[in-house]
Amino acid sequence: MRKWLLIFVLLAPIIELWGILQVSDWLGGWTTFWLIIVMGIAGAYVAQAEGRKIWADVRRQMAAGQPPGRTMLDGLCVVVGGILLVIPGFISDIAGLVLLLPFTRPFCRELMLRWLEKWMRNGNFTIRRY
Repeated sequence: MRKWLLIFVLLAPIIELWGILQVSDWLGGWTTFWLIIVMGIAGAYVAQAEGRKIWADVRRQMAAGQPPGRTMLDGLCVVVGGILLVIPGFISDIAGLVLLLPFTRPFCRELMLRWLEKWMRNGNFTIRRY
């Protein structure tokens, strides 16, 4: 796991920079700059709006006595998507939009559920109390 995280941390900025340079060749430097700024601001706004909706759903489910498991995973998708949209770059923006948009989020949530289930079945997932 650490090996993949290290590879991601090293390769992600290189890929993002390559994407920015490609788009700036295509659209121009200032247009690319403003596009990155607008995407960051729009991402923060969408993440805040979606986060409020999810928080209201969590509160409603808890008030009804239901566990908000899937809604909490939606919240995790929104948080990660918002962070990805604020990071400068187009690859991270695309990934952030996929996590933020309500019609693509269920696909991501199901992937997360499968990953968590696999970890729990293999015994790699433990909960510790401190």
